[in-house]
Amino acid sequence: MPVREVLQLGHPLLRQVAEPVEDPTDADVASLVDDLRDTLAQWRAETTYGRGIAAPQVGVLRRVLLLDLPGGDGPWPMVNPTIVERSPETVEVWDACLCFLYIFMRVERHRWVTVRYQDLSGAWHELRAGAEHDLAELLQHEIDHLDGVLAIDRVADVRTIVSRQEFERRYRTGTPYAHAGEG
Repeated sequence: MPVREVLQLGHPLLRQVAEPVEDPTDADVASLVDDLRDTLAQWRAETTYGRGIAAPQVGVLRRVLLLDLPGGDGPWPMVNPTIVERSPETVEVWDACLCFLYIFMRVERHRWVTVRYQDLSGAWHELRAGAEHDLAELLQHEIDHLDGVLAIDRVADVRTIVSRQEFERRYRTGTPYAHAGEG
C-alpha cells in the first residue's frame, strides 16, 4: 500500500472533525489502515519516532487510527474510538507529533482513560488504558486528532516548548520516546 504524505502544522484539514465510519468492514477502511501502517512504519524507520497515527494526519477525515507500540504485538487499528471515561487525576508528559516533529512540549493528559472502539470486523471493544506503554497519553493524543485538536493546543506551559534537538539532548531518556527506534 502507498505511504501517504503526513500533513504538517498549519494544514486546515488537521483542524477539522473526522466523520464516523459507518461500516468498519468496508474495503476502503482496510485500505486506509494499510496506508496508515505503511506511513507510520516509514516515519519510524526514518526518524525513530511514531507510535500512532490518525487518518486526519494523512488528509482523510474518518474516525480511524492505528497504534504500533515498540515491542508490541504489531499494528492495532481502531475504528470510531471514543473516550468514555477519564481519570480525575492528570499528569504532565512530553508530547510531539508527526505533523510537527521539529518541536516537543509538555502537555497535560488524564492518568488513565477508558476507550470504546470497533475493530475491522465491526466488533466493539472497551479498553482501560493507563501508564503501561504510555497508552493513555497516546490514545488521548490520537483521538484528539479525530476531533481537530493538536498536542500544541494542550501545551501546559509555552516555556516547555523545545526543539527536537534540544529534547533529544536533554529530555528523551525516561520518556516514551526513549525506545522509539526499538521494535
